[in-house]
Amino acid sequence: SELGLRMQEDPGTQEAEEGYAQALQTVLLSVGASAVFGGGVWATMGSTAGLQFFSGYLLEESLSVDNLFVFLLLFEYFKVPKAYQPRVLSWGIGGAIIMRAAFVFAGLAAIEQFKGVLVFFAAFLIFSSYKIISSGGEEEEDLSNNKVVKFAKKVVNSVDQYDGDRFFTIEDGVKRATPLLLVLACVELSDVLFAVDSIPAVFGVTQDPFLVLSSNIFAIISLRALFTVVSDAVSKLKYVKPAVAIVLGLVGVKMIVEYLGVEVGEIVSLGTIIGVLGGGVALSLNEAEATVEDNTED
Repeated sequence: SELGLRMQEDPGTQEAEEGYAQALQTVLLSVGASAVFGGGVWATMGSTAGLQFFSGYLLEESLSVDNLFVFLLLFEYFKVPKAYQPRVLSWGIGGAIIMRAAFVFAGLAAIEQFKGVLVFFAAFLIFSSYKIISSGGEEEEDLSNNKVVKFAKKVVNSVDQYDGDRFFTIEDGVKRATPLLLVLACVELSDVLFAVDSIPAVFGVTQDPFLVLSSNIFAIISLRALFTVVSDAVSKLKYVKPAVAIVLGLVGVKMIVEYLGVEVGEIVSLGTIIGVLGGGVALSLNEAEATVEDNTED
């Protein structure tokens, strides 16, 4: 049959489509699990806690898209075969959860000792927002001079060739790191930098350690599958980074006004996050569609 011939001629395409479908299913399951968990928080801890969880989750998930841009650049720079990328992502996500937990408890300890830390966090978020918007949201394409990559190369003295998806190999009877471990080191170091933005941001939503940590974890666990789903489309999401920057700035302003005694409602916070991020995605997709139509007409 024609279908059978197509499958024989292009098995790689079929395998890629199956991998995409499986990743999409995993993303939907993780989002569903997050929704169920948030519903449980709402039912047991009240509507305020429920709204705070969903606000924190959406904020962290949107910031995770930033991670995907960096992961794509790292995998491209180190020429990591697609078959080896899932292992790096799995280990990277595990390390990210541990590091986020450490950042959360360190941040909470600082806030308990001195409430003014919240103002510092707010100022940092507003500065980060300005920095992203003023730079046009462009990513550094050439990683040869990237400080994270340079530092990782000094720490991890790896061989030049990959050995499957192994992090270590034997060369001349000596155990050596493979380039895959170097990539993992870059991923983990990059996540430390992302945590510097994301943890203060979620503190702008709530200072409840349970809600801060759970919203972070649920956002992170979907990252591996989300990478597969959006890796081909992430470059088309032109206005997502500016939208995230606006959200960071608004969260920073919210933290300052609340520190001064003006309460901002949880429904207003959640609605603003959804509206700004949704607007960024809609504008991106609309422009991408318009570009495709223009190219078709040409």
